Amino acid sequence: MTLLAGLLLIILFLAFFIYFSGLNPQDVTVFLYADHSFTTSAAILVIACIAVGLTFGVVANFFNLLTYQMKTMRNKNREKRDKEVTSTYREGMSRLLSGDTKKAQPLLQKALDRDPSRLESYLAMASVHIQEGDAVEGISVLNRAREIDPKALEVLFKLATTYEGTGQNDEATKLYEEILSLEGSNRKALRSLRDIKIKQSLWKEALDLQKRVIKAAQGGKRVKQEQDKQLSLRYEVARHALLEANDGQGKAELKELKDIIKAAPDFAPARVTLGDALRSQGKTDAASQTWLEGYKALGKSVFLSRLEELYMTAEDPTTLLGIYRSALAERGDDLMFRLFFGKLYLRLEMVDEALEQLAFVKDAGVDVPQLHLLLGEAHRRRNRIDEAIAEYQVALGLEPRLRLGFTCETCDEASPEWQSRCPKCGNWGSYVLEGRQMMVAKAAPATEPEVRAIHHGERSA
Repeated sequence: MTLLAGLLLIILFLAFFIYFSGLNPQDVTVFLYADHSFTTSAAILVIACIAVGLTFGVVANFFNLLTYQMKTMRNKNREKRDKEVTSTYREGMSRLLSGDTKKAQPLLQKALDRDPSRLESYLAMASVHIQEGDAVEGISVLNRAREIDPKALEVLFKLATTYEGTGQNDEATKLYEEILSLEGSNRKALRSLRDIKIKQSLWKEALDLQKRVIKAAQGGKRVKQEQDKQLSLRYEVARHALLEANDGQGKAELKELKDIIKAAPDFAPARVTLGDALRSQGKTDAASQTWLEGYKALGKSVFLSRLEELYMTAEDPTTLLGIYRSALAERGDDLMFRLFFGKLYLRLEMVDEALEQLAFVKDAGVDVPQLHLLLGEAHRRRNRIDEAIAEYQVALGLEPRLRLGFTCETCDEASPEWQSRCPKCGNWGSYVLEGRQMMVAKAAPATEPEVRAIHHGERSA
């Protein structure tokens, strides 16, 4: 069928040539350049041009076909290689995720050798080295990946966290800053960089970064959490500024602490520090009022400790007793308050009053070592030795059998009884007597006396 079609085309071509020649019998002179020309019929010239065009078309088509075939072959080879590399990489990752780094490493290295441009292979290989404790080699692998694509965020993050994990915070900081130069609102980079600044106690820089985190997190689920973090950083900036301020200064910081208390009334550190600052400025009444309000609002014992320290240092227990007695009328059922009131009475040698407050707490069902310690001291001061010993025993966790307790040598988990297996770390036979290491320390062996014969005359000497 193809041969017949070819013969038909040739016949049609010849017929066309004869017809065209009959219509154009004249000759045409063609100049190739100034002194050279040739003359031929118009029909032959046209047919020659058509033939040349067809020849070029066939050659071009053949070249395109050859190029297409080569491209197809390369694509097939590339696809085959990619499948092999992907299969090897996945097998290596499977080994890595199962914790078998010894088998994962050669598989991932093979994937890298076959295709050195795949970033995920570098990331996985770096994880192998890091898990094996060779962070230096892991960093080297990640830097090679970084050379391939300097803007790959996954590589930059992995490298930054690796530096951070090895304590190279300056290098990690540079990388997080580089990530932010590429993507200024990247929340993960902002939080990581903020956390580094917190570890370095660079509170002002951490606060500035936290403001950027909140701006980037608008509408997210963690906005409230980030706002609380910002409040804490505001507190640290104000607290350290107060520590560095000279006497008579720090007004802006005091205002900041008051603003924090207003914004978050349950944030105890701001109330404690505000009272400390007022006390350092000699404003005793203001400090006392701040701590008393703090205790009434939050019920935390640190405020009562601060009040006691303030007035006992000033040798003014009368004022403190007046404050406590007034507060007791409002907070008669506050067991924490009564415990500290009893402690204050005991410190002032008002033993009967102390016992009254402490007994009230004990009768309410409170059973904490601090309470028994105070009761033991109160009974001792009343020369009630048996009652004092009983309370001290409870405070120290001792029983009539005087069990000394055991501890795990591996994880320091304590237990009143010896156990064959530690419930925390899972090791068997690890429970020993607490402090055993100190008791079994070997003393230097004593020097044995020299044994020798006694010569004549030495005995009498």
